[in-house]
Amino acid sequence: MGTQENEQTAVTGRRMLLGAAVLGAGGAVLGLSGTAKAAEARHGGGGGGVKSLPKPTIIGHRGASGYRPEHTLGSYQLALDMGADIVEAGDLVSTRDGHLVCRHEPEIGGTTDVADHPEFADRRKTKSLDGVATTGWFTEDFTLAELKTLRATERIPANRPHNTLYNGRWEIPTFEEVLRWQDEQTRKRGKQVWIYPELKHPTYFRKQGLALEERVAKVLRKYGRDRRNSPVILQSFEPTSIQRLNKLVDNPLVVLLSGAASRPWDFVETGDPRTVADLVKPAGLREIASYAQGIGPTLDLVIPKDAAGNLTTPTTLVADAHKVGLILHPYTMRNENPFLPANFRKGTDADAYGDVFGAYRTYFATGIDGVFTDNPDTGLLAREDLVNG
Repeated sequence: MGTQENEQTAVTGRRMLLGAAVLGAGGAVLGLSGTAKAAEARHGGGGGGVKSLPKPTIIGHRGASGYRPEHTLGSYQLALDMGADIVEAGDLVSTRDGHLVCRHEPEIGGTTDVADHPEFADRRKTKSLDGVATTGWFTEDFTLAELKTLRATERIPANRPHNTLYNGRWEIPTFEEVLRWQDEQTRKRGKQVWIYPELKHPTYFRKQGLALEERVAKVLRKYGRDRRNSPVILQSFEPTSIQRLNKLVDNPLVVLLSGAASRPWDFVETGDPRTVADLVKPAGLREIASYAQGIGPTLDLVIPKDAAGNLTTPTTLVADAHKVGLILHPYTMRNENPFLPANFRKGTDADAYGDVFGAYRTYFATGIDGVFTDNPDTGLLAREDLVNG
């Protein structure tokens, strides 16, 4: 469980870790370039496409959201500066006028300053979002021009009070702005930048006449990034959305998987009785492999927890997925205690860091191909430990 640490120790440790990452932004101080080369050599990288990425691949979850408000160009930029292999640049939702923007959810009350805009007070509504009554402000009730008057804020200030320093600094980016940013950063760095956008609630948006798949495909075609080796991996929690994308673009595709007892919302809508537990069985994985290249399971599907929150014995998911040719990019590693398995927590403060390196070692030992993390610098150091034995 770890020993009790006072708040100052936790804060000092976090500053030291972040400082090391910023000093080593290009990878030199942390030795990340050597790590990447070693990882590629071990795993046969360099062949183009997703196979060219180091393994385990470190994916900046909504950017470097452990240090900046998520889904902002500031968060994406920091993830790159820290050395992330891929940036999850874009949980894609639609505006009223059909533009794709990057927000964690269509409801933006918790991630923007919209509540401080009296001109939008009458836009506050209660809607059913995948069967859950949700109250707030929704992107589909705003034009892009209106959304651009808002600014991003920290989503979980109780865990990340330091991130609130940046509230109001960045606007909501569009998907096209992200693709242009990707081009710019690729040119500046002399190395291909990868992104990993997710289509959020595609059934919800399709029922409103704002289908995401066709819009995503159109934008990718416009920028010449709809091909098999394009540096854009597309993901969704709805298998039928990925099947739809499979007919529209040639990009690498990933099916996201939530808790074992849950059902994808498109399954609920169409009456498909299967749960995620069915999808992670060999037959379910074979079906996914017929239209996708990977899965993004919750970490609990890789190693379940007991009633106390401690890790137990790994499942056979990694081996079963690899057997049918699927890569695995589970989610999400975070440094703070509340997000770690109980046996890797230190102290009780919600803002304190636990033994995240111990957790990484345990998950990496299962053979996963990569991981989403809010703290890319920590993930890269953990990978360095793995590569260097």
